[in-house]
Amino acid sequence: MRLTSLHEALTKRRKHGQKSLAVLLDPDQLDEASCQHLLELCESYPVDYFFMGGSLVMNSRQAALIRFIKSRSAVPVLLFPSHSLHLDDQADGILLLSLISGRNPDFLIGQHVLAAPLLRQSNLQILPTGYMLVDTGRQTTASYMSGTTPLPHDKPAIAACTAMAGEQLGLRLMYLDGGSGAMYPVSPAMIRAVRQVVEVPLIVGGGINTVEKAQATLAAGADVIVIGNQIEKTPEFLGEMSKVVQSFNTVLNVNQ
Repeated sequence: MRLTSLHEALTKRRKHGQKSLAVLLDPDQLDEASCQHLLELCESYPVDYFFMGGSLVMNSRQAALIRFIKSRSAVPVLLFPSHSLHLDDQADGILLLSLISGRNPDFLIGQHVLAAPLLRQSNLQILPTGYMLVDTGRQTTASYMSGTTPLPHDKPAIAACTAMAGEQLGLRLMYLDGGSGAMYPVSPAMIRAVRQVVEVPLIVGGGINTVEKAQATLAAGADVIVIGNQIEKTPEFLGEMSKVVQSFNTVLNVNQ
């Protein structure tokens, strides 16, 4: 499988120390009106990626929402699937998640086998991603639905070895996730531990609901921060997060 332009762009940004902002959109929690408001905010506060998906996706809005976004925005839409049924060729690409923090074969390879022929026929750019759920204070939908135990919050060495194994297996991105509704974010110590042992771009999400937490996450080594729940509650929070990411990149440009 050849490297895709989306992967190449992420790798280039990682190489130059540039940070990115992704907004996770859950089709179960979003309608066209709220999506329109979000897109209007994005005109003032830049976003680098939209991640589309959720642990359930109980309704049929995903296709319509992707179509709505693509007709109004140039921001890449990446599928964030929890099941092989959640594929949609309208998106730009897919975070092909392998749940390497768990031992459920269905989410390590099973769903991927079912999706493989569909992905081969699609125009989606494929981004093989080592997905690591981290314990952040309460059981999340992702851990419940996957039937897996999250990585211990205070064991960064386990996360580091897990990420290292994923990179050695050929996964091209790593994703540390506290899950939807996390009580607290992935710790800076764990982010630093993973950052020190892998070269691939590192995505971090879950529980990033303040400026201080976003700054700590980026400073620890995250290349992409993902926000979701807080945007659903307070869409204007997007502006604060966009400014945090821009401030890191502005300092980087000044120092170069």
